[in-house]
Amino acid sequence: MLVTMVLAPWAMAAAPAPAAPAATIDYTKAIVLGCSLLAVGIAMGFGTIGTGVGMGHGLSGATSAVGRNPEAQGKILLTMMVGLAMIESLAIYALVIALVVLYANPLLKFAGM
Repeated sequence: MLVTMVLAPWAMAAAPAPAAPAATIDYTKAIVLGCSLLAVGIAMGFGTIGTGVGMGHGLSGATSAVGRNPEAQGKILLTMMVGLAMIESLAIYALVIALVVLYANPLLKFAGM
């Protein structure tokens, strides 16, 4: 970062590049990509926060149930593992949606990309 700050004045003092012909700039693509990145961040954030809280509640309930009734540990463990697998699948769904939005974005064809 220090090197960038030191070398920035020389880069800014360089001769300007020749101006492009009078062409219009289409910001639609940049807006779609920016909104897509924001959507991916929100989807992954809420997807992982929600599943983390759900797993915490599930594990808390299972450990307290085993503490109250140790003889039922096998049945509680089986139910807990199935429940945790279902909760974890929600995080995987959020990841799949995020990857689709990043790499196979259906909105890019409407933006002309």
